[in-house]
Amino acid sequence: MTINLLDFDQEKLAVFFAENGEKPFRAKQLLRWIHQFGENDFSRMSDLSKVLREKLGRLAVIEPPRLIQEQLSDDGTRKWLLDVGAGQGVETVFIPEGDRGTLCVSSQVGCALECSFCSTGRQGFNRNLSVAEIIGQLWWANKALGCTPRNERVISNVVLMGMGEPLLNFDSTVTALHLMLDDNAYGLSRRRVTVSTSGIIPAMDRLREQCPVALAVSLHAPNDALRDVLVPINKKYPLRELMAACLRYVEDAPRDFITFEYVMLDGVNDTPAHARELIALVKDVPCKFNLIPFNPFPQSQYRRSPAETIRRFGAILIEAGRVVTTRKTRGDDIDAACGQLAGKVQDKTRRTINIEVAA
Repeated sequence: MTINLLDFDQEKLAVFFAENGEKPFRAKQLLRWIHQFGENDFSRMSDLSKVLREKLGRLAVIEPPRLIQEQLSDDGTRKWLLDVGAGQGVETVFIPEGDRGTLCVSSQVGCALECSFCSTGRQGFNRNLSVAEIIGQLWWANKALGCTPRNERVISNVVLMGMGEPLLNFDSTVTALHLMLDDNAYGLSRRRVTVSTSGIIPAMDRLREQCPVALAVSLHAPNDALRDVLVPINKKYPLRELMAACLRYVEDAPRDFITFEYVMLDGVNDTPAHARELIALVKDVPCKFNLIPFNPFPQSQYRRSPAETIRRFGAILIEAGRVVTTRKTRGDDIDAACGQLAGKVQDKTRRTINIEVAA
């Protein structure tokens, strides 16, 4: 089986070179070619000897996912559908805003957690993405946006908020994070790379120890009874335990707060009483709130909270001393908004997944 070097971070590349009789420093050279220049042809890597280039051509490939489709929204949002084999596709979204460009990356083909308000969760789950398939999304986006070391960086932030639960694909996610942070690859700041989780507590603790980056928690409810319905993983990791895990995480995190994501569902979780209950829930947790207007999808049972309801809800949180932002709905004309990513998923698990893989 041919080795795909997109699966390797610097440490693994150094081992690969050492095992093949080459100096480990070659890893840094190759990382720059692959991730900074977007090069996947060994023959064009001019500062490697011809002998080494030929050897690499025999031993390995640099193979990102194949691009199936690109869509451009009226608001400048771009979405790429990438082929990950066997009829499966994942979606990646780039959101430009002022002097910031955010790439939303997928970590799984589908999602097993079945959050009731999420289009991706409705499709089921097929498999975890490899490192090459995760980092390949950033590789493609850089290439499509014309990014090179000589150009101003277009992608300033990466959020693992696309299809899937990143912390249920822990090892591949962490290796991809290492590449995002590596100065010889993408050189992103830990503060500008965010992992979003529905609350897989053992994996949150592991991430804090192995590769702390900014953390966003998909909260969406102020009590266990409601969250059990909206985010079923809450039945295994209830809110009291989740808040304790959030407190542990901020001890070593690059940001001294947790971002709580809260989708606004009309008449479900958006009343003033819910807001006051939320304040009590997070009283000990340094945090800010990102209120997300619900983005409808076919057969959805929910409606978006009216703008005035969202404003009033946010005002109650602000009066309690919390920082609150309301996410702009971007890319909904190409189904690229939060909760709308669908891709192409063949559900092979019928909602069964061993969540202990993250422990």
